[in-house]
Amino acid sequence: MRVLIIEDDPVLQRSLAATLREEDYAVDVASDGVEGLSKAEDGVYDAVLLDVMIPKLDGWAVLERLRARRNTPVLMLTARDAVRDRVKGLDSGADDYLTKPFEIEELLARLRSLIRRAAGHSNAVLEIGPLTIDTTSREVEISGKKIGLTAREYTLLEYLALHRGVVVSRTSLYEHLFDEEDSTLSNLLDVHVSNLRRKLGHEVITTRRGHGYCIP
Repeated sequence: MRVLIIEDDPVLQRSLAATLREEDYAVDVASDGVEGLSKAEDGVYDAVLLDVMIPKLDGWAVLERLRARRNTPVLMLTARDAVRDRVKGLDSGADDYLTKPFEIEELLARLRSLIRRAAGHSNAVLEIGPLTIDTTSREVEISGKKIGLTAREYTLLEYLALHRGVVVSRTSLYEHLFDEEDSTLSNLLDVHVSNLRRKLGHEVITTRRGHGYCIP
């Protein structure tokens, strides 16, 4: 999953980016509202972490302009804890609101929930026949037997599972699974799909030649 962090505090920005990358998210960053809005409008993200008090264009303005073009899930981050500010954020189109200082475990849980809900899933556990994917623990089982996956294999499987029944193009997979600094070679996607089929069974992921991949 690909996440954009719009945060002007360099220490917090680096910390959040490092933590999310450790959790196998693809991460892009922006340090002000103008840069953040440009990336949010032009890029493809599964969620945006948006600080309210950022220079050039504050979080409220970024949110308002973004909502005019995209429905990307937005988690507002702010030091303001007044009820009116939380209400303003939610009424302005934010999907969730987290007040600083916050526990990173809570941020990760809210982020996972936002991404699942945006894909139409409320349950943290995805079940596809005998295949079970726990999006919280990131554990995968088939008929109760745990299957070991690499981080990239898991993120690819989770994305396809969240969009079950939809043919996802190769371009879309790259946009959602790799960040702007990733130089991964394109043929590695085929390698990851091949490895998943070997571990999970060839029927789990189907190929629509010329279109992309799908979990039916």
